[in-house]
Amino acid sequence: MKLFTKRLTQTQMIVLGYCLIIFIGAGLLMLPVSTRDGVATPAVDALFTSTSAACVTGLVIADTFQYWSLFGQSVILVIIQLGGLGFMTIGVCFAILLRRKIGLWTRGTLQESVNIMQVGGIVRLAKKIIIGTVFFEGLGALILAIRFCETMSLGKAVYFGIFHAISAFCNAGFDLMGGHGAYSSFTPYYNDWVVNLVIMGLIVIGGIGFFVWNDISIYKVSFRRYSLHTKIVLISTFILIFGGAALLFFFERNNTIAGMPFDDKILCSLFGSVTARTAGFNTVDTAALTDSSKILTSILMFIGGSPGSTAGGIKTTTFVVLLIYVHANLRKEMHCKIFGRRLDEGSIRKASAVLCINLFSVILAVLVIVTVQPVAITDAAFEVISAIGTVGMSTGITRDMETISKIVLIFLMYCGRIGSMTFALSLRGHKVEPPVKLPVEQIMIG
Repeated sequence: MKLFTKRLTQTQMIVLGYCLIIFIGAGLLMLPVSTRDGVATPAVDALFTSTSAACVTGLVIADTFQYWSLFGQSVILVIIQLGGLGFMTIGVCFAILLRRKIGLWTRGTLQESVNIMQVGGIVRLAKKIIIGTVFFEGLGALILAIRFCETMSLGKAVYFGIFHAISAFCNAGFDLMGGHGAYSSFTPYYNDWVVNLVIMGLIVIGGIGFFVWNDISIYKVSFRRYSLHTKIVLISTFILIFGGAALLFFFERNNTIAGMPFDDKILCSLFGSVTARTAGFNTVDTAALTDSSKILTSILMFIGGSPGSTAGGIKTTTFVVLLIYVHANLRKEMHCKIFGRRLDEGSIRKASAVLCINLFSVILAVLVIVTVQPVAITDAAFEVISAIGTVGMSTGITRDMETISKIVLIFLMYCGRIGSMTFALSLRGHKVEPPVKLPVEQIMIG
């Protein structure tokens, strides 16, 4: 086994590690004990649910509360936690507890897994990730349990608090609100400020990235001393959340939030903007959104959260880097600059590659789905973007998908979690670029 792992690149190790989690989870979910009715779940449906949990997406083929038993729900919750933090992070922390030596290859794989820029201090960061996760999930679970105690028994309230705190922090989107109606999500709590703020807080904290956590823990509120990465993440996250909320409020004022008190409209709009950033919960009917809101939500889902986090999407930094690159070209500037710093050319190339790969994946997936079954292209596009962005928001067509369409979504969720670039690089192996440069010849562009 050691010889086999040493032959793998670090990206291949991550790709295979997530595959292992997914297939083990699917095997457990296929067992009759995993469902309320005691019947075995079809292999494709079990694989779909396991992938959705491991890739912290939230797309489901059946209501989580109504279909899965307590054992099945527990399996899903464990897979969510493993997928959200990354198996390498948890593995390294177990190695620390067992006082095992952590080699350079393992440190490099962990660096690749959490998408950190340097390998130095990676073990200390892993400790911070685990401690921070336990703290935030524990605090969120406690507050939610206290709130749920008003309408549930103590045991059920504690269980619901833990499940939804982990699901929200990991940006997974799985919920147990099916007792209020299948696929209801948090619509019964659309005007509950405590539940909404806790869920939104956990989503944002889990989605800004572990490197940002580290910066904030070291420099506290001194924005000037933050790294360029942290500055970009915090500013872009703020703009996307509140800008998205303002637009959703405007688009839905005469639709899903019509007739609500003004503060409830604000809350629903804010929740819709936050959850579209790869969380997947909803407090209003997603299928009933206006076309404008669906387009806006799709954009937010496609952008997603930030690198090295529990979120998906092309990431906020990718989006900002591309905007800066376009701006620099329009102004005919030689370099891309922001916050008094010049962006690395490699970052610009990687951002362009990520955008192109994800866009081509979305287009191809939509083409396949609308070919194999009669669904509206807008609904298919919404579902595909939700899958590759690991969001989990749905217009309701996922549970009616054909087997081929489910397999397409499974692949998109998988690539969305490990990263489209990571998956592409895993196929490259150990190839080294030859030290030969070909002659340059210009072509016409645009």
